[in-house]
Amino acid sequence: MTTLAVLDAGTYYHHRTIYEPRYRDFFDEIIYTRDLPEADLSGVDTLLVSCRTDPSVLRPRREQIADFLASGKTVVAMGSTGHPDWLPNVNWTDTPTNFWWWKEGGEIGLKLATPDHPLFNQLSLADVTWHYHGYFQVPDGAQSLVDVGDLGSIFYEDTVSTPGRLLITSLDPMYHHGSYFMPATTRFLDGFLPYLKETTAELAKTT
Repeated sequence: MTTLAVLDAGTYYHHRTIYEPRYRDFFDEIIYTRDLPEADLSGVDTLLVSCRTDPSVLRPRREQIADFLASGKTVVAMGSTGHPDWLPNVNWTDTPTNFWWWKEGGEIGLKLATPDHPLFNQLSLADVTWHYHGYFQVPDGAQSLVDVGDLGSIFYEDTVSTPGRLLITSLDPMYHHGSYFMPATTRFLDGFLPYLKETTAELAKTT
């Protein structure tokens, strides 16, 4: 049995995303973030760290998460979780956020860095475009999925920094879907969660 586990930080937007019927069946296990120290992750294949999870809860779990990755498993780190504090080889730069670009006209500057990646069988550029809070420098050997101009990446896949797989993004779809605004974020989850469930099953066969 393959297992996709999600961290629930206890907010209203996590509750709507995780527990309501639209996405509930994608999650085989739900772990309250403050129960993570006692959680048995041995049967988990993919751990989805929900966006806007308090980094102060994740920092003390750095070794636990490193051990999880060392066993060849997948960690998905969503936006606003303080990635550099609890994951290896993450280089992040904050930038001002333009929340109103879509009213002002023009483009936000995002582009698909690897359009032939299987994720984009499920998602389009429009589905990953709402705003961004900064960008990552992609580690050598890792693969950017979505770039912001020539600055760096807002979404990348890293299979070189650990024996496992890291999906790192600054996108925060759970927050916006759970807050009932920004339709692109719901479309993102509609495509991303099936992709994640499918790849979890595929990778579990090899670990």
